[in-house]
Amino acid sequence: MSIEIERRFLLKNDNWKQNIHQSIEMQQGYMSVEKECTIRLRIIDDMAWLTIKGFITPVSRHEFEYPIPIDEAKTMMDNLCAFTMTKTRHIVKVDNVSFEIDEYHEANAPLIVAELELIDENQNYPTPEWLGEEITDDGRYSNAYLSKNPYSQWNL
Repeated sequence: MSIEIERRFLLKNDNWKQNIHQSIEMQQGYMSVEKECTIRLRIIDDMAWLTIKGFITPVSRHEFEYPIPIDEAKTMMDNLCAFTMTKTRHIVKVDNVSFEIDEYHEANAPLIVAELELIDENQNYPTPEWLGEEITDDGRYSNAYLSKNPYSQWNL
């Protein structure tokens, strides 16, 4: 059984941009955005994956991910995904740990969130000076929630 353990953070500043290792453009669509079960479709270039996530704790989720043919993914995105989003994922390495910095586009701009995948919920991790408030427990910052409730429409 596959379990994803992840922490999410807002950013204090743009200093993370000095250490970008890689940037990836991605499109995501959601067939289900329920807390208990999220079904996501992700397309990157000519590759696609179907992912099913199930809630365990705010930090941990069951995660099952399967590659699917790109033509099928495009048809699913167009016909089955009620909620979609685009983002650029920047990989930033700090002390041999990879942070995934998601820079959201369109209705979720200008939101930028750092994610860090761990092997244990209590694992220590580096805290670079650009890492801001932890938002792991705030479900509004999940991709599934953002696909349905874009950041630009929040009352901040």
